Amino acid sequence: MTSQCTNELCMEHAQQDADWISLVFLDILETESLTAIYQPIVDLNQQTIYGYESLIRGPSDSAFHSPVTLFDMAIREDRLNELDMLCRKCGIKGFQSRRLQGKLFLNATPQSLLGPQHRSGLTLEILNQIGIRPENVVIELTEQYPLYDFEVMRKAIDHYKTMGFEIAIDDLGAGYSGLRTWSELRPDYVKVDRHFIQNIHEDKVKQSFLRSIVDIARGLDCKVIAEGIETQDECRTISAMGIPFGQGYYFARPAESPPYVIPGKLFQCAVSHECKKHLKQTSESVADLLVQTAHVRPDTTLDATHQLFHENESLTAIPVVDNNNKALGLIRRNQLLATFSTQYGRSLYANKSVIDIADKSVVIVEKQWGIEQVSKLVTDSMKSQLEADFIIVEGGEYRGLGKVLDLLRKITKLQIRNARYANPLTLLPGNVPIYERLDELMLGESRFAVAYCDIDNFKPYNDVYGYGKGDQVIKLIADILSQHIDTSGDFIGHVGGDDFIVIFLSDNWAERCNNILRSFEKEIVKFYNHTDNERGGILAISRDGDEKFYPIMSLSIGVIMVNPEQYLSHADIAELASHAKHHAKNIVGNSLFIERRVQRAFATPPKTDGQEGLL
Repeated sequence: MTSQCTNELCMEHAQQDADWISLVFLDILETESLTAIYQPIVDLNQQTIYGYESLIRGPSDSAFHSPVTLFDMAIREDRLNELDMLCRKCGIKGFQSRRLQGKLFLNATPQSLLGPQHRSGLTLEILNQIGIRPENVVIELTEQYPLYDFEVMRKAIDHYKTMGFEIAIDDLGAGYSGLRTWSELRPDYVKVDRHFIQNIHEDKVKQSFLRSIVDIARGLDCKVIAEGIETQDECRTISAMGIPFGQGYYFARPAESPPYVIPGKLFQCAVSHECKKHLKQTSESVADLLVQTAHVRPDTTLDATHQLFHENESLTAIPVVDNNNKALGLIRRNQLLATFSTQYGRSLYANKSVIDIADKSVVIVEKQWGIEQVSKLVTDSMKSQLEADFIIVEGGEYRGLGKVLDLLRKITKLQIRNARYANPLTLLPGNVPIYERLDELMLGESRFAVAYCDIDNFKPYNDVYGYGKGDQVIKLIADILSQHIDTSGDFIGHVGGDDFIVIFLSDNWAERCNNILRSFEKEIVKFYNHTDNERGGILAISRDGDEKFYPIMSLSIGVIMVNPEQYLSHADIAELASHAKHHAKNIVGNSLFIERRVQRAFATPPKTDGQEGLL
């Protein structure tokens, strides 16, 4: 047999093998011989399962068990759209039959969404048949192949969002277009490729990369999911960096029957005693400014006090503290020198007690008080004394001194940091400062109230009047909140979109909430034209595609009252505040809902003047 015949025979056998493989693949599509397995995605803050990613496997006894082989063949056979839709169908049915809870993450290739064979609305039809709401489904775009037509892709994504789906980008950092895809498509979630998670606790470069991703995500109001977490050290590092969601073998491997709960011990790395201790050491309280210094008793002579100043040139003031460790005042260097500098000053005052000329109006602050609160108090009292000191106590007992210049430096640093995490539209603090403020308060002993504010019917208004008008409404909320809080202690944060958080230290917070609602009700009508004001709302297209009437926007405020001893972290507070907000939104019109299940946080319930529920 010649070599030419041998080559022809080999080519014929290869063609037969290819034809047979193609038939096997087509049979898989025809018989829907795919299996969905599920891997949990966990909420590191809430310490629960947030949802499940659906992953597809072919028949275990075939070459198509691997999804990579499956999709490569689908592209070769021009059946990508058909396979992609079959995978979604399989994932949806399995999710429902296994009674899994939370979000369902369904993988989709951008090429299938853009292909001419793609039939719009089919995923929604399958969900409606099974009884799963699109709001519980996340379309996860994989970057296995390059994506070029961003404009067409953006339209496809907008179409999915209009139907109620959320969008995720998979494997950020591993694909072809990476950050551009993120910027162009503005997804609800971004999943960081496992390469950047592996051994991140030992790799400063990976940590820097991930911090940048977290910063960008906050600015885009996007949630970050860390993929490929396999060890406790990786989990601890991810959690400490503020990444809210994780996925990987550390929690659970993909399985046909995945777990319904994650063992609590796996989350110990997320909120541990050491993390709590670290928070306490780095909280933005006046304790960070405390300086230990010499102090004198009230009966100490001025001559002896002068000697202390002489021996220590750096001392600008000395606290006067009694035998019970209670601060009585402050003797200042320039004050004592001025007294002794007169012709008979020293001979007249040397044996006098220091308490006789001590400054008894000195500002005294508690160690756990926040920087902003102390700054206002000190600057109001010491308008021209930048070199002055103030006294820091704990539970009324003397602990040390604080310097005004140090306070001003701290305030400046804090303002710069808050600006970094501020919402670009309102310039109010974003999630990071909100969480830090809550953690700071939880480490103290003060009771406080947390109000979650949300606008009703905001999306249809945005659709009809445009994003520019919508942004003006969000700015209106920010202005109203700023007008009705006590700036010496209360805190406003902008979570994102039309969601705001107010942390009240003021006792009359219920009255303030009702005033906020009244102001919003009065001002919001100015954002509608005459026709819409006359009929009390607008006509807009609903998610179902039907025209629907939406009343004029109203404001819902859900409030919880917090005793720091009741919770471990800001995550607990956020969850309860979110529930309270949902209760408020179930009430028609401008509404205030107070979560009574945690009312014991205050000794005496605040009066609402009968305004709880409806304004």
